[in-house]
Amino acid sequence: MTVAGKAARDLALDALMLPFDTGALGWPADPRRVCFLRARAGAALPRDAAAWRCEQGFRPDADRLLAAGLQLVPTINNGNFDLALVLPPRQRQEARALLARAAGLLAPGGCLVAAQHNDEGARSMQDDLAHLLGGQVQALSKHHCRVAWATRGAQAVDPALAAAWLAGDVPRPLGVDGLLRRPGVFAWDRLDPGSALLIDALSPDLAGRAADLGAGVGALSVELLRRCPGIVSLDLFEAEARALELARANVEALAPDIPVDYHWHDVARGVPGRFDLVVMNPPFHAGRAAEPSLGNAFIAAARAALVPGGRLLLVANRHLPYEAALDSGFASVRRLREAEGFKVVEARRATA
Repeated sequence: MTVAGKAARDLALDALMLPFDTGALGWPADPRRVCFLRARAGAALPRDAAAWRCEQGFRPDADRLLAAGLQLVPTINNGNFDLALVLPPRQRQEARALLARAAGLLAPGGCLVAAQHNDEGARSMQDDLAHLLGGQVQALSKHHCRVAWATRGAQAVDPALAAAWLAGDVPRPLGVDGLLRRPGVFAWDRLDPGSALLIDALSPDLAGRAADLGAGVGALSVELLRRCPGIVSLDLFEAEARALELARANVEALAPDIPVDYHWHDVARGVPGRFDLVVMNPPFHAGRAAEPSLGNAFIAAARAALVPGGRLLLVANRHLPYEAALDSGFASVRRLREAEGFKVVEARRATA
């Protein structure tokens, strides 16, 4: 996604529609019996997709689904669908759990169709689908992507395998900080070195109303609350619902005595509220593509949200050219830390 919100052509979505376009598969007579996990909107979707039940936890993609008139639900926990469509993520444990959940939503005789870019594990996805449903898997390739499909027989999916894959996606304490994490979220099995460097730069005198932009599992927020007693409120903004759910659990485990709010939100569109302090470890990828301008959008959102004299603490890869955006939007900019290929920058808004 570009900062302006315009999506490039979605090759995996195009591939997902390929069996239906070629006639290898037909659509169910009742479009309400179709579910779409990790759904994305696009021109390739048929007109009656508006009747499908779609699930998407990434806020920019969810917003595009809603704008296209599709039916978005938070989580599809049960069903008896004739067709389950899946766009699995790159991370294999998360992808396996998604396939297992999709298979469990099918009625006997229902079909599971999944598509993935070749560079993101499409061949492994096809093999996983075969193991899960224990039957003949068919596949087509186009656009450097692969689409694979299989039918659920009268018997249930392999229960032991499905249970194992679902268990692999259960949140659990991981990393040196012991925070709850799960596959697929940023730095899912560790405290990433950039966040660790920013945490080391948090001084006890940081105070006032604070915001964590792109909060992930809440690693920065947790340490801000632990180290800075002058914080009077905290707002966490995160576009990935799976990560925000973990952030809520991790922060609430501290039982803070201050108001804490959690926002499922696309920071690139700006954030509501006014803050004395913003901390962030902004993303610089959108899907597979590098998108350094996303970090600039985070900086612009932080500047707009900060009160006069407010402070931004940012960590980024050393090579990312954020200084131009910081110099043009803040009264003062200085580096606080630099190590292991990362830099921590403090920027202050003018007091008047």
